[in-house]
This record gives sequence, structure tokens and C-alpha cells, in this order.
Amino acid sequence: MIRSPREEDIPGMLDYLFLSAGESEFILRYPEECSKYTYEGEKALFERLNASQEDAMLVCIVDGKVAGSCQISFHQRLKTRHRASVAITLLREVWNQGIGTRMFLEMIRIAEQFGGILQMELEFVEGNDRARHLYEKMGFRIAGVRPNAIRLKNGTLLNEYIMIREMKSE
Repeated sequence: MIRSPREEDIPGMLDYLFLSAGESEFILRYPEECSKYTYEGEKALFERLNASQEDAMLVCIVDGKVAGSCQISFHQRLKTRHRASVAITLLREVWNQGIGTRMFLEMIRIAEQFGGILQMELEFVEGNDRARHLYEKMGFRIAGVRPNAIRLKNGTLLNEYIMIREMKSE
């Protein structure tokens, strides 16, 4: 099930944030950084996002637990409000089940309903070929690179790639 987050999802979301951070070097947080996430903080985030006209969050519930989330944010400045930023994370146990595709289709639908969006944007970390394949399948293409944007604990530096998906003209 893919839907907007609810207060009842908060314990599962806290577990999901911790688990997903430990499953891949491509998530921008380590598990020990998840201690900053609290019930109260997630509740405030959910309330803000669910009431927002500029942002939307979706959670994926599989067998009663949070297995993924995605977010879309619409730029509000006059010069950039034709752009939307997106992000997605799924637990490893639900990879290769079409969930990422379904979540992207929903974010695309939200962007189309918002109106005036000419491009969607995201970033991925060098080496994350699974994500890159999904993004390209969803119509994104590489538009730039941030060299050495990510530094792993072992000192390895990785590039971060910027991708865009052009939307249909109005």
C-alpha cells in the first residue's frame, strides 16, 4: 500500500530509517545518525507534509510495516518553481518488486497535478547502479556531477550525480 504517512506509522518509520541507513552506503545517513529522529519529530514532519502545498511524502506499507518512502518538494521561488525535487528509499527486502516504479509513478502524478512543473530532479551516489537503472527507466537522465560529494567512513570519496526528468510541456 502506498499512501500519505499517518501517526500510526511513526514507530515503523523510525525502524525503517535506522534499517535503511545500514543496508547501503548509498543512503546519506549512517544508522548511528538516526538517533536524532524522534516520535515527536516524525509526528511534526508528517503533519507539516500532509498539510503542505509545496511538499508531499508517501510511505509504502508491506505486510503492515514501513518498507519505503518517497518525497517530492516543489520549489517556490519565481525563478525555480518549474522544478520539483524527489527522493526515494526502499528496504532491501522489497527490492525488485516494482514498488519503486509505483512510487515514482505516483510522484509524477502529483507533479502533474501541481501544475507548471517542467522538470523533476534527484541525486544518486556513484556506484548505485540499481537506483540509476530505476531512474533512467522512469525517464531521468544525468545532467551533472558533484565530484567527491560523499565521503564514506573509510575515507572513500564518491561522486554524486544530478538527474532530471523533463515533464510534458503545458
